[in-house]
Amino acid sequence: MNELWPWLTLAALGAYHGINPAMGWLFAVALGLQERRRAGVIRAFVPIALGHAVSVAAVVALLGAAQALFDIGVLRFIGAGALVSFGIYKLVVPMSHPRWVGMRVNFRDLTVWSFLMATAHGAGLMLLPVLMRMPEGSEHAMHDMSAHADHAAHAAHIQTMGASAALTSEFAAVAIHTGAMFLVMAVIALVVFEKLGLTILRRAWVNLDMVWAVALITSGVLSLAL
Repeated sequence: MNELWPWLTLAALGAYHGINPAMGWLFAVALGLQERRRAGVIRAFVPIALGHAVSVAAVVALLGAAQALFDIGVLRFIGAGALVSFGIYKLVVPMSHPRWVGMRVNFRDLTVWSFLMATAHGAGLMLLPVLMRMPEGSEHAMHDMSAHADHAAHAAHIQTMGASAALTSEFAAVAIHTGAMFLVMAVIALVVFEKLGLTILRRAWVNLDMVWAVALITSGVLSLAL
């Protein structure tokens, strides 16, 4: 179970992003209503998910580069500080979303909008506590294997395999997180478009920006405490 919890956490965070209307499903529904057809909703799914994935992948890549320069303990402290600081910012400056794009958008516009929105919400930052614990097992395993290597060439080969495994793990993390976000977003967007309509937002609105800000702060604190 200990090996599964990081992946389950990544999927759960992706599902939360899918629930949040500001992350894309509301935009998809609006496009569908504007075109008066389901195809308008479906057409928005891929660029929204792609922009979100690129934003998260950028954080993963930055973390991978930072691990070569800093101790993991230092990175956890920096990551926790970034989470708490961004959470406080979201509380102080609510609804701080990019507003450069209108409702008439193409694939590129919607991808860039989704990237900016995910970045503005700190979507990748929220994954830092999970991601910083995932490579440790690979690093320790690689170290133990290297210690038993008889030749320098063998050790170098093992190091290359370890780096490849870490890259695969990072790719899987982005894929699982984005996949969960995509599925939840798609289901909600289609249900709202086909059955509920936008009146559901007036009847049962939850300030997800506030929830997200508190979650960022809580995650930062817990990443140091656990």
